[in-house]
Amino acid sequence: MRDWQPSASLETLKNRARLLQRIRAFFHARQVLEVETPVLSRAGVTDPHLESFATEDLGQTFYLHSSPEFPMKRLLAAGSGDIYQLCKVFRRDERGRRHNPEFTLLEWYRLDMDHHQLMQEVDALVRAVLNEQLTLEATRYFSYRQLFETFTGLEPFSAGVEELKQYTGQQGLQISGIEADDKDAWLDIILTHVIEPALPRNCPVFVHDYPASQAALARIREGTPAVAERFELYLNGMELANGFHELRDSKEQRRRFEKGNRARQQAGLAEVPMDENLLAALEAGLPDCSGVALGVDRLLMLALGKTDIGEVLAFDSQRT
Repeated sequence: MRDWQPSASLETLKNRARLLQRIRAFFHARQVLEVETPVLSRAGVTDPHLESFATEDLGQTFYLHSSPEFPMKRLLAAGSGDIYQLCKVFRRDERGRRHNPEFTLLEWYRLDMDHHQLMQEVDALVRAVLNEQLTLEATRYFSYRQLFETFTGLEPFSAGVEELKQYTGQQGLQISGIEADDKDAWLDIILTHVIEPALPRNCPVFVHDYPASQAALARIREGTPAVAERFELYLNGMELANGFHELRDSKEQRRRFEKGNRARQQAGLAEVPMDENLLAALEAGLPDCSGVALGVDRLLMLALGKTDIGEVLAFDSQRT
């Protein structure tokens, strides 16, 4: 017999509706405009760590978006002002206790804010929507360097790959499938397997100023070393949000898209079309802004003490 029942309880779905109402109230009070953008795009994501779903129509390939970032930046360049969006996004090959191939993302952009100012607003949002379920302690902020030095004793910018590999072995981690010279991959393993479980509980933790090699779509601040003006938010060991002081240089953005496609090709993955509309919008002029994407399903998991994302979705991928 088919299990047609929802994967979440009806009470959980009521809590989900209340969470969405509180999010919208938060932005309404700050006069941030809610927008909707297309789910389908002729362009994909060149990041080799993200795989998009694709579909065909009249001989044209369309990609289901993994984030509404590109069209939202086109709105910003067109003069929209501060905007936010609540939408479904799609990522292939992502299934697990914290991952579902279809999930809900909250993404927003604030003009004339850097990533430090946006961290303050993210903290305010999380506290506003979780105040009925969780009592949160004072927020903590770490630079990427401070985080590694505090929880591992490693200096992440100067440490070599061999030192990182030796450290993972000392922690009893058996790692395979990583290229021997991929330093960022080794740093990420240490972050996810050693640092995340050790983060303080009931305390929002922001990590900022990542290595420039992990900039994604963030601008880079020159220095020794140069750092990406990027941040992530963790709560109870779970990654909740990823934010950037947004890159505005169209030529640099094109270089990053091309680098992503080269990495995909080297990994045996199909290249994907770059978003020429986004590049044209950047060329026309993106206002100084910061943006962040926050996982709504994970936020609800934390609010209700759930350990599996299926428990907060009406129907998870096994029941669709």
